[in-house]
Amino acid sequence: MNNTSILCTRFYGGQKRVALRNCGIIDPESIDEYIAVDGYQALVKVLTQMTPQEVVDEITKSGLRGRGGGGFPTGRKWQFAMGGEPGIQKYVVCNADEGDPGAFMDRSVLEGDPHSIIEAMAIAGYAIGASEGYIYVRAEYPVAVKRLELAIKGAREYGLLGKNILDSGFDFDIQLRLGAGAFVCGEETALLTSIEGRRGEPRPRPPYPAVKGLFGCPTIINNVETLACVAQIINKGAEWFASMGTEKSKGTKVFALGGKITNTGLVEVPMGTTLREVIYDIGGGIPGGKEFKAAQTGGPSGGCIPKEHLDAPIDYENLSAIGCIMGSGGLIVMDEDNCMVDIAKFFLGFTVDESCGKCTPCRVGTKRMLEMLDKITSGNGEIEDLERLENLANYVKACSLCGLGQTAPNPVLSTIRFFRDEYIAHIVEKRCPASVCKDLLRYSIDRDKCIGCGMCVRVCPVSAISVSDYTAPGRKRPSYIIDPEKCIKCGACYETCKFGAIEKK
Repeated sequence: MNNTSILCTRFYGGQKRVALRNCGIIDPESIDEYIAVDGYQALVKVLTQMTPQEVVDEITKSGLRGRGGGGFPTGRKWQFAMGGEPGIQKYVVCNADEGDPGAFMDRSVLEGDPHSIIEAMAIAGYAIGASEGYIYVRAEYPVAVKRLELAIKGAREYGLLGKNILDSGFDFDIQLRLGAGAFVCGEETALLTSIEGRRGEPRPRPPYPAVKGLFGCPTIINNVETLACVAQIINKGAEWFASMGTEKSKGTKVFALGGKITNTGLVEVPMGTTLREVIYDIGGGIPGGKEFKAAQTGGPSGGCIPKEHLDAPIDYENLSAIGCIMGSGGLIVMDEDNCMVDIAKFFLGFTVDESCGKCTPCRVGTKRMLEMLDKITSGNGEIEDLERLENLANYVKACSLCGLGQTAPNPVLSTIRFFRDEYIAHIVEKRCPASVCKDLLRYSIDRDKCIGCGMCVRVCPVSAISVSDYTAPGRKRPSYIIDPEKCIKCGACYETCKFGAIEKK
């Protein structure tokens, strides 16, 4: 077995593909290939053999929970939307607004298996009595948009969308709506507002969308990965799906594995798989022999899991217990070279930029938190800032209107909880332990290691390096010295030196 085969076996061996079952297997632009792998059999089954309540009951028994962030039980959401007066307009919405940096789970399903989403939405429509559906997808996903358009067209031509589907008397059709890239539109009420043609801002809840959603009508919203499991549950039964995962977190979860990891890519594993298994058994560990420091789950609104929790099962309950969230499934691995204060600042900076500004706690609170982190990483922090930062983070978490503001403090709170010593080093010692924060860095040259080659001089953009008056024993040329007043800490000299003579600390 060659190295490529070993890597593939290692990467895919521990995976269990449910949502990604057809990706890379079938031609996503061919409805016939989808039908050849039992596509639309679940829709036929529900329309000919099951009542709407039986469909909802099956989804409920499966234990399927929303894969978009909060993990709300899918069957319960559908049940809420079933009620109401007969004939009232209802909607099914697919949230395909995948905005987390480094996340591409939904994109892979939309591009590799678009009919699974079409079929699942039709099943959901039958279950709650909806006749219209919308897929809200990012405009930055042109291939996904094209394949969804082809899938909808093909389903209509085959009588699987539109009026009187399969002569059952059930009407259901789907439209696409393109998002402009606002991260806040991943929040369900902001998404609905955007579909309605208005600025994407969240609404107070209650009323919840299942009662009063799109255009004021009962609406269920599920994300791509959630819907990708629906047809499989109907075909194979709730017990099959519930047999995977943990007691309260059933099925599988797709992660976009990235960062300081040997094998990057999409990983689908049963709920309850440990972080160690994902990072070391599937991901191949940290490259360069570096030590694992933390993993960021849930995107910019998630939390950081430290190495002491490497053996914690990945499910909704365990992640929540350590101050993290499952989120949509981004999993960014960090090693010893990452500064956790800088990481918190990076993710908070993203949410500050993406806040819609509707509520004061999020609009102002996250900005003030970012200013405190800037103060700490620039070496001007005071020990009192740490308590102020925690208090403000908890206030923003408790008082923000929507999920963006409510989860924005997670990176800050989790890094303070697990990496408090790094914050103390920045504030008290005016030192960045990972040598990342520029304002706390100092570059110097070990004169005994320097051979006087001058490569550092040639790459320095501000002429901060000059010849010293010292020549090391056994050397023919004098060593060089860095002027700290001129140095802009770009790191060019550090990266260029092949002899390890330049130090940063």
